Amino acid sequence: METHSGQEGLQSGEIFSSDSSDADMRFTHEKSSAFTLRMMSFWFLPPPSRGNFPPIAAPPGRVYEAQTDESGALEEEHTVPLVSSRLHAASFLHTPALGENLEGVLEKLKGVQRGSTPLPPPKHRGLEYSTNPSATMCTTPDCVTAAARLLQNMDQTMDPCQNFYRYACGGWLERHVIPETSSLHSVFNILRDELEIVLKGQCPVGVLETPNQQDRQAFSKAKVLYRSCMNESVIEQRDTQPLIKLIDSVGDWPVASEDWNNTADESWSLEHMLASLNSHYNKKVLLEMFVWPDDRDSSRHIIHIDQPSLGMPSRDYYLNDGNYKKVRESYLQFMVSMVKIVREDRNLTQDNEHVWEEIMRVMELERDIANATSPAEERNDITVLYNKMTLRDVQETFNLSTITVQPDEPVVIYCSPYLEKLDNVLSRHSRRTVQNYLVWMLIMERVSSLSRRLKDVRAHYRKVLHGTTVEEARWRDCVRYVQNNMENAVGALYVRETFAGDSKRMVGDLIRRIQESYVETLEELNWMDDESKAKAREKALAISEQIGYPDYILEEDNGKLDQEYIHLKFSEEHYFENVLENLHATAQKAHKKLREPVDPDLWIIGAAVVNAFYSHNRNQIGRNFDKDGNMYNWWSNFSAEHFEEQSKCMVQQYSKFSWKIAGGQNVSGITTLGENIADNGGVRQAYKAYMKWVDREGEEPRLPGLDLNHKQLFFLNFAQVWCGACRPEYAIQSIRTDPHSPLEYRVLGSLQNFEAFSEAFQCQKGSPMNPEDKCRVW
Repeated sequence: METHSGQEGLQSGEIFSSDSSDADMRFTHEKSSAFTLRMMSFWFLPPPSRGNFPPIAAPPGRVYEAQTDESGALEEEHTVPLVSSRLHAASFLHTPALGENLEGVLEKLKGVQRGSTPLPPPKHRGLEYSTNPSATMCTTPDCVTAAARLLQNMDQTMDPCQNFYRYACGGWLERHVIPETSSLHSVFNILRDELEIVLKGQCPVGVLETPNQQDRQAFSKAKVLYRSCMNESVIEQRDTQPLIKLIDSVGDWPVASEDWNNTADESWSLEHMLASLNSHYNKKVLLEMFVWPDDRDSSRHIIHIDQPSLGMPSRDYYLNDGNYKKVRESYLQFMVSMVKIVREDRNLTQDNEHVWEEIMRVMELERDIANATSPAEERNDITVLYNKMTLRDVQETFNLSTITVQPDEPVVIYCSPYLEKLDNVLSRHSRRTVQNYLVWMLIMERVSSLSRRLKDVRAHYRKVLHGTTVEEARWRDCVRYVQNNMENAVGALYVRETFAGDSKRMVGDLIRRIQESYVETLEELNWMDDESKAKAREKALAISEQIGYPDYILEEDNGKLDQEYIHLKFSEEHYFENVLENLHATAQKAHKKLREPVDPDLWIIGAAVVNAFYSHNRNQIGRNFDKDGNMYNWWSNFSAEHFEEQSKCMVQQYSKFSWKIAGGQNVSGITTLGENIADNGGVRQAYKAYMKWVDREGEEPRLPGLDLNHKQLFFLNFAQVWCGACRPEYAIQSIRTDPHSPLEYRVLGSLQNFEAFSEAFQCQKGSPMNPEDKCRVW
């Protein structure tokens, strides 16, 4: 999927959103829809006799959003996924998410099936669970397995009205240990592992490890790329050769060279370096330039300019002390060690003092760049960020001579404050320091494609940054790389292997139910006037969905899939060059879009991933975008003013959450506002849709061993989607960079505001889960 920093500010006006990345479901309007729904991670399903659904709310689908770039910067987003291929209630019988005690739990539940005494309910302040003893009990294998999952994850000694997250996830937290390879471990990560095993080939039929003479070109190339990644003996034999060749191709790395000043002379230019890094290696430094649909005209592509990504995860790592300082020191050592290896393999003398002096200058430049960027809290309003002008105007306004394309070319600027400071930043540093920085930013991300000697140099930095002590298995890294870079090819292989035939229809039905519930809910809002409600309704009804995968990837006589990868040429002996080939192809594909109209039917992510999301620039659902995805203020002044009031309530609520594992830092209610609005609105609409289904179809049978009615099960299953734990290093990073609240507070915050939850669990007014003051936007 194409993502970029320019979309950080699209949160605050959201109706519902999702969290980018891996998606087996995405929503688009036929003309870049402006609306989507935050889907719940469970299905609301009738018993078998009344439909085609399994007889119980299915467990959540798998999501993979834990990608780590070679700077060590986690790019994590946790989303509300939908069930995808093979992942229905029965699938948990075979997944490690159930843990080692499944057999014991199942034995107890089988006793319930045979008519023995039910498991005793928890005792919490006289809480009545209002289960009808005479109600039909579901004893199918799916129901027994689902009940076992719920019971194992719970901690029934906790009072649900004190901390519902601990009540729902306490058992999960007790049973699961964060792997040494991970900084975050959650339900999503466990299910992600299952998908990766399918792709690797440890199932009866492998996907990427199974050669087939009948494979079409796209499949063959994906498998060659995977095998080249797994060809560790050749990678070790080549060692730093590919890296040094790359350094030479971009004008050398002064700190690892003896004569850069003599060879570079006056031919060196910043403009040339930036253009070369961008066009050949898809690496954007100093300026984030990309082609994307225009926010004010979603039918056309336009160049966007935004502030850049940094070497470390956020500006805090450059400007603050404490744990940030430890990471900074490790980052410096990582740079120095890489320089020493390159100098050694070039047979140059080792001058440690000189190397440290140069690297400290690079760090000073990085710190100046970080200081020039705007913090996330100041980038929440896209209407403030958006600034369209010509490139001539950009050069004149910001005194930038680094951009050399047609002067009348229109561009969208997302980072005016940064551009105002950039020229002054660059003027304080020599071209040697700038070149050192540019080359470092390029090669830092390529370490994972190189030999063990280089990856060991990076290991200490990753340990300090993430808290991880062991790297992932090589095959997992290779599966993820191929999946991320050949999404449709891998997606087609995955779909052929696993996709359940009726899944598309079931998910489509779920979307329509929640869509209907949202439209009905608009009438309940007293802060929005009739004029704005009518336009919100129009946006909701404009939705169209993309579910599962595009049909063409499975059509043998359709050459579109092969054509997508026609220019890629891979070799099993040259993994590093294969990576560079992918980078170049990605850059050329992006540049080509500039003169092409926006394709409203474009699928922007592969099928071998699970998630529900909207595209941050094709499906704006914020209040500043109309039904076609164009930035337009369609709200009345009355509605806008009252929306701000409701939003402030939620900002204040979440800002009070103190995350102990992050050193007691408070959640940023401003940065997380958009996702919090989405979480709160999503659970309301899903609950409303479920209750409508019950009215129409009748209540499902009870689950064995659980003295909970189905309203309570609804909220329990919602909470268990977010069961997870992380290391302090991850918490310190994500609380500054993640637009989502921590997992626990996603549950607590949304349910504290929902009267139906308090009624279902009979929480007294004023209790932690039923506060006197509640916030509601949608």
